[in-house]
Amino acid sequence: MPNTIIIGSGSYIPNRIIGRDYFMDAEFYTDEGEKIEKPAEEIISKFVEITEIEERRYIEDDNSNSRIGYEASKIAIEDAKVNPEEIDYIIYASNFGEVSTAGLVNFMPTMAARVKNHLGIRNRKCITYDMIFGCPGWVEAMILADNLIKANVAKTILVVGSETLSRVTDPYDRNKMIFADGAGAVVVTATEEENVGIINHNTICDNGPELDYLVSGGSLNKEANQEKFYIRMLGRKIYEYALKNVPVAIKETIDDAGLSIEDIDKVLIHQANAKMDYAMIERLHRLYNVKNYDHSISPMTIQKFGNSSVATIPTLFDLIIKGKMEGHSFKDKGNIVMASVGAGMNINAIVYRFP
Repeated sequence: MPNTIIIGSGSYIPNRIIGRDYFMDAEFYTDEGEKIEKPAEEIISKFVEITEIEERRYIEDDNSNSRIGYEASKIAIEDAKVNPEEIDYIIYASNFGEVSTAGLVNFMPTMAARVKNHLGIRNRKCITYDMIFGCPGWVEAMILADNLIKANVAKTILVVGSETLSRVTDPYDRNKMIFADGAGAVVVTATEEENVGIINHNTICDNGPELDYLVSGGSLNKEANQEKFYIRMLGRKIYEYALKNVPVAIKETIDDAGLSIEDIDKVLIHQANAKMDYAMIERLHRLYNVKNYDHSISPMTIQKFGNSSVATIPTLFDLIIKGKMEGHSFKDKGNIVMASVGAGMNINAIVYRFP
């Protein structure tokens, strides 16, 4: 059975930097639709204290999700040194597809098909899939790619995670300051080398009461247009769910790979809230009875890039492997974990071993 290894990566980080001053004139409302009378500066400072998000990146008005996905994909393909015509599948993860500046969502044609078109791939046997799976979409796309390769259905696959969340956030919601834009991509291929690449993965879908933790909904300002839908989330519910379930899911993935936390060099975790991420990594170590650990095991980009959803992990991977994150690198033959949690609620994790 072949194994799945990453042979190239790329990312697109928008140039438009959005700091706290961008939100100083905002009016914020509670989940119950009541206007918050506190000064915007006080609300923003409290937000930064909890999330550590000082800046985030937005695309320009004349740019789009499929274009930044294409930019990341082009870099990944060049890095992999493969002929684009030999790509068997393109799997594109996003939550909202192609979003206009007016916030209109468009999935027809699929994002994967658009990227194939932008890349100029003429191969009719190159199959294009969209993965709509919440923030864990890119990790799940990697799991799908691994399954296709192990089943000998495909040899080379482009896996993209790209999002323009700045266009689907309620202007009256404090949570809008979490979300950002960006794209990341990798090229994976089959190898006969043993015990390398994706050596284990795990997915959990809790779709009972958790279904309502992250949804699309109208503006918190009841006097605003309620026909337009925005990201709506129950922050406390998500926090409690993630802390209870994500560390256990990651541990199960590591254990089933025949490893322990001491064998893991990095945990690339989806980043929506720095406080939550720190707590999840601490709880993961606690499950192994480890109290003291090197906090660099979990590199963070959220402070400068915000939450770019499906793009977070592939962007982080690309930055580290290209030597663009000071103090962080991957080891030859080393093991890393890639894990995410998001709308559904869905959780997934991969243990990846470098060749």
